[in-house]
Amino acid sequence: MTSAALPAPAVFQPQRAAISLLASLCVAFGVFLSGFVINEPAPYEVYLAALIGIWAIFGLRLSRHIAPLIALLVVFNIGGMISILTMAEVKDTPMYIAVSLFLAFTAMFFAAIIEADPRRLRLIFRAYLAGAIITALLGILGYLDLIPGGEVFTRYGRAMGAFQDPNVFGPYLVLPALYLMHGLLTGTFRAAPLRAIGLTVLVLGVFFSFSRAAWGLLAICMVLLVLTMLIKERTGVFRLKILVMSLVGVLLLIGAIIVALQSDQIAELFSDRAKLVQTYDGARLGRFERHAIGFVMAMEHPLGIGPLEFGLMWGEDTHNIWLKALMDYGWLGFVSYVALMIWTLVLGFRFLLRERPWHPYLMLAYIVLVGHMIIGSVIDTDHWRHFYLLIGIVWGCIALEMRWQSRSRLTDA
Repeated sequence: MTSAALPAPAVFQPQRAAISLLASLCVAFGVFLSGFVINEPAPYEVYLAALIGIWAIFGLRLSRHIAPLIALLVVFNIGGMISILTMAEVKDTPMYIAVSLFLAFTAMFFAAIIEADPRRLRLIFRAYLAGAIITALLGILGYLDLIPGGEVFTRYGRAMGAFQDPNVFGPYLVLPALYLMHGLLTGTFRAAPLRAIGLTVLVLGVFFSFSRAAWGLLAICMVLLVLTMLIKERTGVFRLKILVMSLVGVLLLIGAIIVALQSDQIAELFSDRAKLVQTYDGARLGRFERHAIGFVMAMEHPLGIGPLEFGLMWGEDTHNIWLKALMDYGWLGFVSYVALMIWTLVLGFRFLLRERPWHPYLMLAYIVLVGHMIIGSVIDTDHWRHFYLLIGIVWGCIALEMRWQSRSRLTDA
């Protein structure tokens, strides 16, 4: 009997399935760790660096479908490296760019493994949800002083969970909150109570972060989700269900906030944080004036001024991702970053309403990514781990759609 006659695929199929499952579980654990970043390097960085390295050794494939993502992220980081050369004293900036490059690799990694197996999307979202629920509970319980040592999970009188900053903690919770909201709108009534409890925990986590960017992000994304689903779903009954459940959700959310505001401490902090413009925004050399100064400086320093130099120069960082790109990565980095965002928006929008197995995940990640781009004008998302995860998910789904179209053309031919 010749070797060609042996049923090799049938023999190795169970082993391959087991290896694929184990690999997917390893990815899920890495995503779960993204919710715990109290110290740096966090377990997320250490674990994912090892995972990417092992995966690369045993066959990580980067297809042509994610080539634009790879090329633009590499050019973006080259801009940062060139920016370092303009500095009189290098300081710790090589480590900063190393982190930027690592996060870029994570986006490429997630895109590649999602393209290889779209079933990983479900595990990724569930792992993200589990990590978000735990870190949100830590933030809420710590803020309410209901656990010993709860102050570890707060800062400036605001919940921050297992993060270093409330302004990162709050936005981190938005994707899983939208995931549960989508499940409530499309799922069964039997699963609704658990989803409603989880959504309440996440929304309270966002609220107690007292981050205006997180509040705005959650509101923007919830509205965009409802609008997208209303456009996609053609049946009147389903549209009515979405509208009714959305209205009920808004009323419950308002009720929960009213109850929370019965505490004088919460009410005082809420009234202060709810102001659209804080004193440190509009004051002399405040956030908005620094933005203007920074954009003028960018005209004089096309190669950038070096990572983190703007904050040292003006006593406060840029708090604007577009200005951050100009200052820390130069015009080369800025143009590549803007090109990546536009490319992602255009391709993602083209595929957003197509009926595919991965459609819900693309829709949720795309909406939250759009929200992050909007709030990026008032906050710096440069080293947010979940931001690069979002980019990886969207590009993974884009690659899946491109493969789907390629197979369809071959079938038709």
